[in-house]
Amino acid sequence: MSAETLAVESDFFAPRTAIDNLLFEFLAEKAQSTSVPHQSVLTLMLRDFMSGGKRVRPLLCVTGWVAGGGQGDTARAVRLAASIELAHTCALIHDDIMDASDSRRGRPTVHRALADRHHAPWTAQQYGVGGAILMGDLALVWSDELLHTTPMPDAHRATVLRCVDRARSELIAGQHLDLLTTGDLHVSVETMMSIIRYKTAKYTIERPLQVGAALAGAGREVMQACTAYGVPLGEAFQLRDDVLGVFGDPDRMGKSRLDDLREGKCTSLVVHALRACDPAQASRLRELIGDPGLGEREATEIRDLLTDTGARSAVERMIEERYHQALDSLASAPFPPNATRTLKDVAEAVVHRTA
Repeated sequence: MSAETLAVESDFFAPRTAIDNLLFEFLAEKAQSTSVPHQSVLTLMLRDFMSGGKRVRPLLCVTGWVAGGGQGDTARAVRLAASIELAHTCALIHDDIMDASDSRRGRPTVHRALADRHHAPWTAQQYGVGGAILMGDLALVWSDELLHTTPMPDAHRATVLRCVDRARSELIAGQHLDLLTTGDLHVSVETMMSIIRYKTAKYTIERPLQVGAALAGAGREVMQACTAYGVPLGEAFQLRDDVLGVFGDPDRMGKSRLDDLREGKCTSLVVHALRACDPAQASRLRELIGDPGLGEREATEIRDLLTDTGARSAVERMIEERYHQALDSLASAPFPPNATRTLKDVAEAVVHRTA
């Protein structure tokens, strides 16, 4: 979701420069620290990895602060938003290890980059994975540093920390369920939606909004409105990712569209295709999906099957249903008008993005 995707009048991306400036100044200070050996190398790699990120979650945190009644200086919301981005960086680095991904944002993933730099080829892969785990952990530690040094009233802090804790716990639970079901092409629609809800929907939309709203001291009605909007839109976000992961332009996405197919991930597309196809089509899908050597020709065959069985159309309908559910929730949400306008633009961008 790029700035160009949103309507010109939207102020959703306005805080991005401030968030980036805070992040990179923070990392520059860490790189210059002489008290911790080798920290500068990890810090510079972390900065390179974070460059070019969309900042969806931290921007939603600032939007949540506005939705919760926050006014005036955005410095506290920006600092909290930067904390969310560092935690997300940890999640991405570790996710790439679990998925054995080679690229992220058009560049080598951290574990691949570290392995390529290692002096001993026979231990390079182990070093790359170990180093990436440590770099992700470091990002999470520094996320906590920004979180706990964000000025806020104690009453607000308790709610902010509760939202952050829930976001992290839900992400880990969803990620674990995703790992458990990878390679299992008999996953039910209900299980697939549970993965989407906890790995993406709550973590990406609902909780960042609630963290920002909690910083502003929002009450229960605002927090519930964040859920009513965030969960269906977050589900639409992941369903769109499922479609783009197979049918999207890899140059625009910055990653291969073969990864999910090679890993054997039972995405929404696959679940719907296996429910709708005939025995011969089901057999061919099971033969192709999960093949680590799968190439573009076989991927084209899978795309044809996903289209012919109606799976792609079914997922597109699910996306539209959740999009309208999110928009409908805004009609009764107790948000300021500027926050409502921004969230409408966000919903449009999430659902109709191409990367």
